[in-house]
Formats: sequence, structure tokens, C-alpha cells
Amino acid sequence: MKAQKQIRDKFAHRPEIVAEIGTAHGGDLDKARDLIAAAANAGADTAKFQWVIADEILHPATGEVELPGGSIPLYERFRELERDSRFYAALRDYCRELDIEFLCTAFGSRSATGLIELGVRRFKVASPELNHLPLLHQLDRRKHRVVLSTGVSLLADIERSVACFAKAELTLLHCITAYPAPEREYNLSVIGGLSSVFGVPVGVSDHSLDPVLVPTMATILGARLIEKHIRPSHSADGLDDPIALSPREFARMCARVHTSSDRLATGSSSVDAEIETLKSEFGRDRVKEVLGNGVKRLAASEVKNYGRSNRSLHALVHLTAGTAISRENTALLRTEHFLRPGMPPHQAEQMYGAVLIRDVPAGEGVTCEDLVQFTGHP
Repeated sequence: MKAQKQIRDKFAHRPEIVAEIGTAHGGDLDKARDLIAAAANAGADTAKFQWVIADEILHPATGEVELPGGSIPLYERFRELERDSRFYAALRDYCRELDIEFLCTAFGSRSATGLIELGVRRFKVASPELNHLPLLHQLDRRKHRVVLSTGVSLLADIERSVACFAKAELTLLHCITAYPAPEREYNLSVIGGLSSVFGVPVGVSDHSLDPVLVPTMATILGARLIEKHIRPSHSADGLDDPIALSPREFARMCARVHTSSDRLATGSSSVDAEIETLKSEFGRDRVKEVLGNGVKRLAASEVKNYGRSNRSLHALVHLTAGTAISRENTALLRTEHFLRPGMPPHQAEQMYGAVLIRDVPAGEGVTCEDLVQFTGHP
């Protein structure tokens, strides 16, 4: 443990490398432990998981969702991945044993509370939950550390979310919510701009397929955290496995990130020189596209997901005209592709107690047009 800490202190200039295991373990504890060991051996600083509770994420009526591995009934798959706190406690403990940091995504109040009860003080919030304001406020209350992904969002969305944090130590992750994410859309020049605007460290969550280009370019441009999916050595059926790196590929990524970071830190190379190295390897036009223009915008590949991947207000049960909406009969959920999106969370907060002027079927979004004019709180 002491030796590992000395190594980390010596290379504090390096970006933190997060191995996104997510749900690639399929709920199997031995498989999860193997992935933690693979991440540690590959050079990752952190192993990240997802505490899945299906009802916190989707309505059962969501239907099938198209993912890299094919079309699946996502709600049912999430139900299959649900595990109790003992599972996550075991993951935390094994991370400690291997001296790799444990990090986990909370999708709602119950998963966040579960992690807090395990003594966790650092949390990941995925891009679709960037606008889940109640979750953000919950994580801010105890001065936690929060890593917040900013995929499928506009600058105004990020501003609204960052404003939720008064106590937490915040890191933003630039991200494209597409699977896989096209490298040419990554617009990595935005890293410095986001850091300057919000005054916090910025990293990158990379969903592209190449193990080197985006992570290394992000490092050169000052990213403080690099997140990339890892999968078992052989092909598997995990939700994100089609875009994940094998342990060997992940080790290659770590080595390149460390090499560029070390050269920049020691002054043996410059930002321009490192970019030229990538241009020689990947081509000038390709690197130029990855750099982008630095303007925060929706990437072309995620435009269709905006308002659907993000959280909005949905009816938990069939609501008839004349019903007052409440926190008990609605929830802030992801919409995905078959249901109608509802009003975003920052609007919903002002509308609880309003009365429906028409029926809203179970699972469908509740919109302002469904409600009588309402100006107060219940």
C-alpha cells in the first residue's frame, strides 16, 4: 500500500485513469473481481461500477432499446443486473485489497443512499442524470466528491447542474452520448473552455473504439481524468462490451497516456510536439477533426438522444384527467425512444400539485400541455 501511494505521489501530474467496468460483470462477483484485477494490472487508478436499480432509471413500459450489441428490453435487463449492498461492499473491499480506488455511479436516491451507507464519499453521475437535480442536491449535502459527465447536454444544462453544487468537490467529464461515439465529433478543444468557465477540473469519458487517439489527445489538452470501458479478455454479452477495451488494449491506452503526460510534465516535449506525434500516427485531418473548434454543442451522433436519454417527468401509473401530479405518482426517468418525453426536472419542481386536463398513460411523459395553468406549490 505504501509503495503504491509513493508511486501515485511521484506521478501526481498524470490524469486519473478510470476503468469503467459498469455492469460488464453481469452480476457475477467472481467476474467483477477478475475485472478489477485486470484494470489494476493494466494501469488504471480507479475501477468504476454502476449501482443499478431499474425503477430509478426507466419505466417498465420503456420497451426495447437499440444498443451496440442489438435491441434489448432495457428495463428487464436492468432488473437482471440488480444486486444488494453486499455485492457493492464486496467490490469496494476487493478494490481496497488491490489498492485501486472504488467508484460507482448512482442513478437515483436509493442507489446514492446505498453507497453513502457503505461509507463511499466519491460518486459518478452519468450524462443522462446530469439534469437529475434532486440526485445532484443529494450528493452535494455532505461535501462528497462528484464526477459529473456532460454528454447529451448543452452549456445551459451544465450551468444549471453545476449550480446544484455548493459543497461537493466537482469534476466534469466531457463526453459524447453515443455508442460508439465517432472520434471526429469529440471536439476535445472544449476541455480547456469548460474548465475555465466552471473553475473545476475537466476530464473525458471516451466511448470511441480506438484505445489511443481520444485518451491521449485529451491528456495533451489537460484532461485530469480519462474514463474508458473495460471488458473481459474474450467477447462477452455485457451492455457496453461492444465499445469496451480488452485488458491488453486498456494497458496500451494507459501506457500512451502516461508517456505523453510524463513527457509534458518533465519538459521533454511540448503540447505542439505531442499533437504532431499523433498527426504522424493517425493523420493530420483525423487529429484536426478530433480537436474540433472548442464550442460546447451537441454532437451530431447524440442529437437524437437529447431530451430522451436525459431525465424528464413520467407517469408511474395511468393518470386520469383531474389528477394532481405529485412525487408519488410521477418520477424523473429516462425516456428512451418509444415513450413521450415529459417536462425536464427544473420545470417539474414547479408543477407538483398541478391538475391534469387529460389522461396520461403509465410510462408516458407529463408535459406542461397536460396541465391546467398552475403558478404555486401544493
